[in-house]
Amino acid sequence: MKKTNLKILALSLILVLVVGLSGCITIAAPPTTTPTPPATTSPSPTTTPINPTWIPPTTTPGMSLPSIADAVALVKPSVVAINTKVTVNSPFFGPSTQQGAGSGWILDKNGIIVTNNHVVEGAKDITVTLEDGRTFTADTSAVSTDPLNDIATIKIAAQDLPALKIGDSSRLRVGDWVIAIGNALGQGIRATEGIISRTGVSLPVDQGQTLYDLIETSAAINPGNSGGPLVNLAGEVIGITSAKVAEVGVEGMGYAISTETALPIIQELVNKGYITRPYLGVNLYTVDQLAVIQYNLKVSKGVLVVQVVPGSPAEKAGLTAGDVIVSIGGKDVAAVGELTQILHSSKIGEPLALGIWRGDSQLTIQATPIASPPPA
Repeated sequence: MKKTNLKILALSLILVLVVGLSGCITIAAPPTTTPTPPATTSPSPTTTPINPTWIPPTTTPGMSLPSIADAVALVKPSVVAINTKVTVNSPFFGPSTQQGAGSGWILDKNGIIVTNNHVVEGAKDITVTLEDGRTFTADTSAVSTDPLNDIATIKIAAQDLPALKIGDSSRLRVGDWVIAIGNALGQGIRATEGIISRTGVSLPVDQGQTLYDLIETSAAINPGNSGGPLVNLAGEVIGITSAKVAEVGVEGMGYAISTETALPIIQELVNKGYITRPYLGVNLYTVDQLAVIQYNLKVSKGVLVVQVVPGSPAEKAGLTAGDVIVSIGGKDVAAVGELTQILHSSKIGEPLALGIWRGDSQLTIQATPIASPPPA
């Protein structure tokens, strides 16, 4: 009986072990499922290649562009600071000394400096400071000026100075990079960059005075820059900084006298000390409403003759004060600047036809310009 129980117990233990092990490791057979057939898709349309043999272009090495810093380093030693003292008379306070500051650049190694007329005009004392710190007093008796074109040359007692090269301003294009270098605000030589905005610009700067063939640039121009060079990226002078438009809301409109216009004038200033031009011998005023009322003029446009110099070509031609010139050399004129430009482009000794109004009558007379006399 006991043996039978033992056998049953052993068999039960074996069954428990088998069941227990079966609970720990389960190997599941893969489920029996019906495979789903692949979805059918419509065939893609055939794409025609643009060019089966095309390959990307090879990259080119970057082009080496001119450096503004290199141009500044080349030019800066040739730019000078100019400081002036002018005696002015006040009806309330009497005479006083007024100081001014401007710029210039070395034209010749032997001390010839180019600047603007308005920088040195009327100055009794002119000092020139070089980049190396040396300061020279200019000989005021050797200052030659052309007020009409705002150009002047001065001389200092120095040798072996670094003269600048002159560029061809006639080849400038709108968009060319340029650099203005000068004694901005009287605080030392500094450089500003910009581009050529326009060329061949005419700019009225005063009653009876217009500057012609100017270069307009976006380079910042400030008081003290006047007379300094406007240079290209080769470090060549292509203009003389002269003016800017300073109005509220106006930026980037500075002007320089082109070297094409300036060089013949500079040469004559250096060679003779003054400029010779065709000369008639009249003082003129652009006709405006005030002149029409004051002189009871019969025309509202033209150039009023205010004064005729005795013995001048104008007097010999029969011009008198009160005449209104409406044409010269066959070209209509409505302002002093227009008449002056035509006169200066004429030839000394060749007659010019002047269309004038004298009272109610319109006349044509012939005047023959002579060479302008030296300044007093």
